[in-house]
Amino acid sequence: MENSKINRRDSLKLMGMASLAGLTWTTACDTPETAETQEHEHMHNTSDNVELSKADQALMDEQFFTDHEMQTVRVLSDTIIPTDDQSGNASDAQVPEFIEFMMKDQPQHQVGMRGGLRWLDAQSNKLFGKTFIEGSEKEQKTILDQIAFPQTAKPEMSQGVNFFNNFRDFVATGFFTSKIGIDDLQYVGNRANVWQGSPQEVLDRLGVSYDMVKEYTFVN
Repeated sequence: MENSKINRRDSLKLMGMASLAGLTWTTACDTPETAETQEHEHMHNTSDNVELSKADQALMDEQFFTDHEMQTVRVLSDTIIPTDDQSGNASDAQVPEFIEFMMKDQPQHQVGMRGGLRWLDAQSNKLFGKTFIEGSEKEQKTILDQIAFPQTAKPEMSQGVNFFNNFRDFVATGFFTSKIGIDDLQYVGNRANVWQGSPQEVLDRLGVSYDMVKEYTFVN
């Protein structure tokens, strides 16, 4: 992971653009009574003028992660999206809080998430005699290098690979649907008469060109 900091963030940006196209946290539990909140800020960047539905507020008040799990989520999230010269890290965007909410809003992810966090600790204890968050940055990245790249991961690392890939999806969605992440993307598509198209770096990576007069033209 040492050599992929910039490429990793660029890849996560592409995932973030997909998230913006059809996913916000407030739509995670859409019902007629919550649909009106869709135009508000995402709940992991709440402001005083945002009114949560009773259902969402109840989920916000519950606690899923233990303190140790939450600290692990925070460390892992910030390793995936660290602070750089353009924006803050995942914790600055309240991504851990987003993941906590999603575990309660979509409980089908709970077993995989909790099992993956335990797998990290087990692997860290096996290699270094300490939990994941007790390890040094180098020790943590040693473990993550074993599971971050499915094509080269060993078969016995399959549980860690599946967990990390799912966790990375949550982090990318949480970060790039937050105010910090949207600013990072320079995305203003929901503001009338403002959007000037996707950033050129995103278009180049997707292999498309954008003409302000014509529609998208795919180039190969």
